[in-house]
Amino acid sequence: MKIVVDRDLCEGLGMCESMAHEYFEVDDDDVMHVLNENPPEEDRKMITAAVNSCPVLALKIEG
Repeated sequence: MKIVVDRDLCEGLGMCESMAHEYFEVDDDDVMHVLNENPPEEDRKMITAAVNSCPVLALKIEG
């Protein structure tokens, strides 16, 4: 599984961070960073919820 970010869409709103702070972080400049692009399979449910929470649809899961 891989977390993919569309940087053209991402607005750094932080919904993903609030759902899965272990994998997403929004810095002081409102830029979102993926802390681990390849999370373990056992975290798929949490990552999926975070991806689905993105209001601008900037995130997706591959694999």
